[in-house]
Amino acid sequence: MTLMGKESPTAKFEDVTVKLETKLALLVVLDTGEEIWIPKSQIHADSEVYKKDTEGTLVVSEWFATKEGLV
Repeated sequence: MTLMGKESPTAKFEDVTVKLETKLALLVVLDTGEEIWIPKSQIHADSEVYKKDTEGTLVVSEWFATKEGLV
């Protein structure tokens, strides 16, 4: 799995749970109940959420969060 480096701008989401995992992406449930696929390439190295059955703070690239209308 490739995680983003620490130099990119990020967006953080609290209370996120990973529901499903594929080789390239995670299906996460946000604290609003919304489900969204997150490409693993967009997950920051500081994220607590990075594989199936993990919970906590999801840190993704600001670019991806903006593109998906999350911020």
